[in-house]
Amino acid sequence: MAMSKTTNTYNRQNWEESEFPVLCQTCLGDNPYIRMTKERFGKECKICNRPFTVFRWCPGARMRFKKTEICQTCCRLKNVCQTCLLDLEYGLPIQVRDQALRIKDDLPKSDVNKEYYIQNIDAEVAKGGDVSLPAGSVGKAAAHSDLLMKLARTSPYYKRNRPHICSFWVKGECKRGEECPYRHEKPTDPDDPLSDQNIKDRYYGVNDPVAEKLLKRAEAMPKLEPPEDRSITTLYVGNLSEKVTEIELRDNFYQYGEIRNVTLVPRQQCAFVQYTTRSAAEVAAERTFNKLILQGRRVTIKWGRSQARQTGVGRDAEGNFSELEPVPGLPGALPLPSDDMHSNYFNLQQPYSIAPSAIPPMLMPPPIAASPASFFFPSQVRPVGMQAPPPIPGFEAPLPKATPSSSASSPAALSSAPKVHYPSQDPARLGATQGVNKAKWSEMMHEPE
Repeated sequence: MAMSKTTNTYNRQNWEESEFPVLCQTCLGDNPYIRMTKERFGKECKICNRPFTVFRWCPGARMRFKKTEICQTCCRLKNVCQTCLLDLEYGLPIQVRDQALRIKDDLPKSDVNKEYYIQNIDAEVAKGGDVSLPAGSVGKAAAHSDLLMKLARTSPYYKRNRPHICSFWVKGECKRGEECPYRHEKPTDPDDPLSDQNIKDRYYGVNDPVAEKLLKRAEAMPKLEPPEDRSITTLYVGNLSEKVTEIELRDNFYQYGEIRNVTLVPRQQCAFVQYTTRSAAEVAAERTFNKLILQGRRVTIKWGRSQARQTGVGRDAEGNFSELEPVPGLPGALPLPSDDMHSNYFNLQQPYSIAPSAIPPMLMPPPIAASPASFFFPSQVRPVGMQAPPPIPGFEAPLPKATPSSSASSPAALSSAPKVHYPSQDPARLGATQGVNKAKWSEMMHEPE
């Protein structure tokens, strides 16, 4: 049966010739220096069936060789890569991009109409159009969508360049071992929809299993719910680049409301943006969650924490502050001291056997009037029932000289009692080096010279 030939078979002026392909970063690979082979009119475009220049290259080590599949005119019509047919700006399938931007595909699918349409596009580009910009309905669409910002892949995904699975290894007949350039892995389930992909369905944006998977993922994506505490007006901005400045943060967040303060933490690569009102913070969280990209990074947006929660105080149902519930297993709070302990925190015994008000002022001993042997209290006024501590070995404190006219209860006898020396009150210990009479201090200490 004779096959009908199109005008592309005889009209060589309609064939496409180019010097460099239109590729995405993933297909090019991570190696900045690659070697390509160029073949003029090597194959037909899988969309418009026109002969075009085919490029072939290897993205990197342990990766499969890749080549261009469609011509540059067809790739500009959809703004896609010539190899993987994914959008050049967002890295998404055409079906997801067209649905998010509400683009209606007007590309004809019949051979004659397709040739006529593509010839008109080539004529518009030859008149002075920019080759680097998309053509057709994609170039006229407004490139802004919340769905695209959520699903967009900002970094290359080099796993798509891995070799194919070795069919001989699946059969158990591969004899190359580690030298085999193909992968020795278990293939995917044949019932999996992702195992059946068509390049024309990908280009026209119909029945694309990858696009359907991404759309379902977008529907199941978590949303940033505002906290119940209405006093929280701070947003946490994470995954920031080291080059992001406070001015750049203000320029991106001031459009949602008045900003009270912006705190940048470079070491943690995060920042805190505080708004003056809660409504402005909610609008900023809704419009920047999984959408904001700064310095090539998708930043993380979260709500800040309440200061009351950090200090151990919460809010009840009515909005009043209250203490949080105690942790089970910990000991309870100590009981409050009794009324007689308010002025005596350490529960010390009173140093006098009688009330201090009953002792005349002249008979009151000085606070530190005691000998070292009697420890803290003078022997004459030791509390009732309290025994004196044992004497210190090798230390004999001289007793005061008593006169016949003096008695133990006279004020002179009490004033001449040896004084108590506390080591913490030593002037030399406290740092004093001048004005200290060593002989006098030694005599007070009752130490032999």
